[in-house]
Amino acid sequence: MSGDLPEAYDDEKGPLRRCAVTREQGQPSLMIRFVVSPSGVVVPDLDARLPGRGIWLSARRDVIEQARKRGVFARAARCQVTVPEDLSAQVEAGLLRRMVELLGLARRAGQSISGFMKVREWVAQRRAAVIVHASDGSGDELGRLMSGARDLPVVEALSTEDLAKVFGRERVVNAALAAGVLASRLCCENKRFSGVADGGSRVRRTFPADGCEQAGQ
Repeated sequence: MSGDLPEAYDDEKGPLRRCAVTREQGQPSLMIRFVVSPSGVVVPDLDARLPGRGIWLSARRDVIEQARKRGVFARAARCQVTVPEDLSAQVEAGLLRRMVELLGLARRAGQSISGFMKVREWVAQRRAAVIVHASDGSGDELGRLMSGARDLPVVEALSTEDLAKVFGRERVVNAALAAGVLASRLCCENKRFSGVADGGSRVRRTFPADGCEQAGQ
């Protein structure tokens, strides 16, 4: 871990971004950008589009907490800032919301289906690029769903209630996405969420390291 940031610190040049805490470089889509609002408050910029100097962190809850407690944001911004105590929770909630929105976009675009039998059919036909299984669903059911399947990315961040709202049904446990940009983005958001989430039923199982790329093919 690094202490003070170097004088020449610049986190937004080139294809990679450097974490202000660990000093490790990473892909922007798998990191978290923060900016300082006009009122001097540090806010998450999960879309990486807000104006102002970006402060990038690895998508890990412990890294965000270190940045919050050790004055990293003030040093990177070169000014006094207010860092909300619930900053990690804000990021977690925002990423969860983004996953729900992406799944909704996929459904409206005809790129996602729900229901055990439909998902199982997509898996068998190799039409599924990503499986979404409810965080409060059954592990045994997921095992049956994936039986004999290729190594598909599995997202287990959303609850049955979250999925039901997306698909307009009373209860949804399983869904699948076809290959494409939305599937790839969902995997990337799941990776970020997995690093930031505060345990409990929201902790996801690990899926292939190349899940983002695989889902887009």
